[in-house]
Amino acid sequence: MSPLAPSPGPLAVTLLLLPGSSMLTVASVVDPMRACNRIGRTARIDWRATSADGAPVELTCGLPLAVQGGFRGDEAGDLLVVVAGFDALRHADRRLLARLRRAAPRFAAVAGIESGAWVLGAAGLLDGRRATTHWEDLEEFATRHPGTEVVADRYVIDGRVMTAGGASPAFDLGLQLIRGRFGAGVALDVASVFVYDEAHAATDAQPLVSLGRLGAREPRVAAAIRLIEASLDTPLASAAIARRVGVSVRTLEGLFRRALGVGPAAYGVQLRLQAARKMVTDTDLPLGEVALRTGFASASSFAHSFRRHTGGAAGDLRRAARTAR
Repeated sequence: MSPLAPSPGPLAVTLLLLPGSSMLTVASVVDPMRACNRIGRTARIDWRATSADGAPVELTCGLPLAVQGGFRGDEAGDLLVVVAGFDALRHADRRLLARLRRAAPRFAAVAGIESGAWVLGAAGLLDGRRATTHWEDLEEFATRHPGTEVVADRYVIDGRVMTAGGASPAFDLGLQLIRGRFGAGVALDVASVFVYDEAHAATDAQPLVSLGRLGAREPRVAAAIRLIEASLDTPLASAAIARRVGVSVRTLEGLFRRALGVGPAAYGVQLRLQAARKMVTDTDLPLGEVALRTGFASASSFAHSFRRHTGGAAGDLRRAARTAR
């Protein structure tokens, strides 16, 4: 039976946590389950946290997270959740992937959270499925998994396979799981424990920029940012953005400077360089390809802007990132 189907019985969940995961992402997976049990004053959800070898998992903040045992591959239950972050495929070696492939059919559903989607993909569990991962990795993920329909949704449920793009989408997925299993009232109570207003649908796109209150306070700036996000590889001129938003270039400049302290053109360069830095450190794309994907006309203009923005050369940053892995 699907873990999303209504049932009074307890939900059996196994967590596979990989080093390099974010504490916030792990909490977004675990705490909705904890709160669900607290509200019901009963063990509605029974979860067990594992790691590849049973040792504590070092999170991105440097803190070790204790687990309840090693992931053997003979586990079974309602839901298997793989949580991963940086260097997921380095931590998920062939032996772990083999165990994951053995265990997956023994669960009613499997989920990959953030870079956990990369692990599911490497295990062959996303072939012919729709899936998502963190927005920074979507393009590379799609290239690596041509047999998967990769979408920019916050989270995706495709049959018995679920994927979520990060901490906040994982929390939303957890609420959806609780809603389906135990009812809308329980999910609302869990959201209320964390003072969380669930305003996002699964199919909402993952934004490059989390606008927060800016969207309500200055919707014209928010709309302009979304246009900038959508055209990183072919940057729009300020005049084109202003025309689409429905204001003059001068008005757009003033709105951006009051809201963000910089004009739209400078803000667009910041976003492009932010995306470029991620590609430099986390992919093996040639630097010329990084320049093209982030809208720079030439490798030299990219190199100049990157050095000015980061204080160093892109090649040096890539070598340092590889050494630190």
